[in-house]
Amino acid sequence: MERLLQITSDGSHTISIPSLQVTYHSKHGAIQESMHVFIEAGLRFISPQSGRPVEILEMGLGTGLNALLTLIASENMAVRYESLEAYPIDTDIIDQLNYCGQLNRNDLSEIFQSMHKSDWEIPLSISTNFTLTKRKIKLGDYNSCRKFHLVYFDAFAPGTQPELWTTEIFTKLYNLMEENGVLVTYCSKSDVRRSLLASGFNVEKIPGPPGKREMLRAIRKNS
Repeated sequence: MERLLQITSDGSHTISIPSLQVTYHSKHGAIQESMHVFIEAGLRFISPQSGRPVEILEMGLGTGLNALLTLIASENMAVRYESLEAYPIDTDIIDQLNYCGQLNRNDLSEIFQSMHKSDWEIPLSISTNFTLTKRKIKLGDYNSCRKFHLVYFDAFAPGTQPELWTTEIFTKLYNLMEENGVLVTYCSKSDVRRSLLASGFNVEKIPGPPGKREMLRAIRKNS
């Protein structure tokens, strides 16, 4: 499947898949979108429990941008980050991604590379506070005894991957989360909101990133 690099409006890269007519990040700004949806509306919204690491599950490692931004934003908290990716990006494309330069964090270039090139299924201690574990698996096949405080739901849009936006999938995620855990996604479609509600989440529409009016934030509350 052909993947092509593209520059978005904020100067950062996204990747397009012409055959599917999709991109990994918004053309209005890859970094802006990820910061807004996952860091501002997710990581900075939750209240970490003292003495415990924040447990994060990401659906879609993709370019690694969300993991990189989380590493930067969580320098004063402990994070255990688990990311699922069934179709990893080739290393020749990873080598060209400009996120560290765009963020003025070239000191993280080698770390960013290690995020992608480290072994699957084996925890990678990036710092004393941040551990990344990559799982080469589809979400439908994934199980864990861990409970997550935060879920980054960054699958391709429902029109491309409808099987990932179902009540069944969101119920699976609900059961993987701590009480008061938070799920954030760029998508605000009404049928996605209904599926989240049917799974037991409390759901709110909040302002979206540049180029998108709204996004969804869902909170797991015990029934």
